[in-house]
Amino acid sequence: MSKIHVIGAAGFAGAQLAALVNEHPYFELGQITSRSEAGKHLVDVTPEYRVGRRLSELDMAAITPDDFAAVCYPHAEAAAVVGPLVDKGVRVVDVSADHRLRDPAAYPAHYGFEHPRPDLLEIAVYGLPELYRDKIVEAQLVANPGCYPETALLGLLPICREISDVVIDAKSGVSGAGRTPTSAVHFSNITDSISPYKVFAHRHQPEIAQELGQDLLFTPHLLPVDRGLMCSSYARVDREAIPDQATLDARYADFYEEHPFVEPVLAPPTMRAVQHTNFAQVCPLLSPDGERVAVFSVLDNLMKGAAGQAVQNFNLMAGRPETEGLL
Repeated sequence: MSKIHVIGAAGFAGAQLAALVNEHPYFELGQITSRSEAGKHLVDVTPEYRVGRRLSELDMAAITPDDFAAVCYPHAEAAAVVGPLVDKGVRVVDVSADHRLRDPAAYPAHYGFEHPRPDLLEIAVYGLPELYRDKIVEAQLVANPGCYPETALLGLLPICREISDVVIDAKSGVSGAGRTPTSAVHFSNITDSISPYKVFAHRHQPEIAQELGQDLLFTPHLLPVDRGLMCSSYARVDREAIPDQATLDARYADFYEEHPFVEPVLAPPTMRAVQHTNFAQVCPLLSPDGERVAVFSVLDNLMKGAAGQAVQNFNLMAGRPETEGLL
């Protein structure tokens, strides 16, 4: 049995992750920390998870090289904790955005800070098993994907070499904005409405482009729902490589055959199909003229898009079955 410390367990993703580890048949829940809620029981902060453990301040000295750690701080704050953990020999999954982009120069431009440890960007493995499973198994540091990028990438990776002019229309539940209250996520402002935001300027666009291998247009929207995320992606397609719908369906079935949490489906999926699970569903459709493809992909932004994905990565890092504790 191995111990996982959840650093930043009072946030939406951190609390979900602590709950998953708490019920995991192999992992033991170590420290669950919070800078603002220390001293409270997690069940009192997030009662839906029924985790009775007490939140504490981070005790770095109590974490050993035999342990695992998940860092669930906001971007620009996680790197200062991840570095010392990696230096101690601890294997880390960074649930924040601080190690997803490989180019240090991208952080001031998209996240507003100079990365304090560019050396760690060289060893960080992007935590998408559907693309980097073998590298995750051996990784010291895994950068958990963003929920928007993961949804988009799972929809487009099987055909990424045959598409161009990619446009991604994405919609997320409010929990994707994090636990800190703002006017943008106030009930009165989001209910009975939908709103695009950060048009041409969302920080997840370079992450998607990095892994997809091409530039694209990405526009996120906020939905008045708790959890869930949908990407509707459109692109021109190579007609010789993908001549018909049957070929397109076969491409997705083959690509995801050995990936247990991605389900290719024949009709556009709904967020309800994957809420509170670690599954993603993808539906590729070829236009009648064969010139374009529309791909619809959904996942739960707190599970496959964050905490469930982190557990999936920890399973791989520990040599456990990839689905353990997630089914």
